Amino acid sequence: MKKISILSTFAFVGLASLSFLTACSGSSDSNGNQSATINVVSREEGSGTRGAFIELFGVEEKDTSGEKVDLTTDKAIVTNSTAVMLTTVAGDVNAIGYASLGSLDETNKVLQIDGVDATVENIKNGSYKISRPFNIVTQSDVSDATKDFISFILSSDGQAVVEKAGYISIDHTSVYTAKVDKGKVVISGSSSVTPVMEKLKEAYSKANPGVAIEVQQSDSTTGIINATEGTADIGMASRSLADTELKKGVIETVIALDGIGVIVNKDSKVTGLTSEQVKAIYTGKITSWDDLSN
Repeated sequence: MKKISILSTFAFVGLASLSFLTACSGSSDSNGNQSATINVVSREEGSGTRGAFIELFGVEEKDTSGEKVDLTTDKAIVTNSTAVMLTTVAGDVNAIGYASLGSLDETNKVLQIDGVDATVENIKNGSYKISRPFNIVTQSDVSDATKDFISFILSSDGQAVVEKAGYISIDHTSVYTAKVDKGKVVISGSSSVTPVMEKLKEAYSKANPGVAIEVQQSDSTTGIINATEGTADIGMASRSLADTELKKGVIETVIALDGIGVIVNKDSKVTGLTSEQVKAIYTGKITSWDDLSN
């Protein structure tokens, strides 16, 4: 069956997607117990969040030739941004999805995985293992303005912004001092990294208003390509770069760590799943809420 794509670029997507999902999602019984088909919601190919999710949960496996294959069920509803993912799951009691931990809000329920809450503290202590790096991608030679913005991101000032935004900071020792007073930096890529990058842009603009920062949201793969080709000064990627991407001469730098939260509708009775259950749902081996024993 062909994947269903929900595109955020249309103004009517919210109402259209919710109407569609309500029509196909089944229902709960009089006690609120779910007994319908699980509506699997995934991100688009090229999304760093999808790439990290399928790797961490084993939804990606190697075939007989050694190539990695994405085994996400072809019945999955495909969303092309974090915002559309959250809206889609919020509108369907039988949906399940995933998103960057720092992007989550009160519109959905975040599940325990293997009995562990998805929190910054649990990522730091290693008990919640569904986490990945946020990277910036650059060519080896970048403009002075780009160097200055990167130095801000990696400084104690920039990492304070990372922590305040709900992400996990990296080690930092330096205090930011501006080295340039003019220029422009174009940043492109991951919709998961975009929220924290916008916060970094805002803080940097106050510290160094002479440098203009432009953030273009797309996906990790696009951001990496744009940085590689030079159409963006910095690419944003919510995953590690593949060897084939690194061989093209770009450099990846970790700017933060983030968890991936598995989410369901707030009215769902499910509170937690095992890693194996998540894998079985996303590969299509478990298709009904009735088939789950929590």
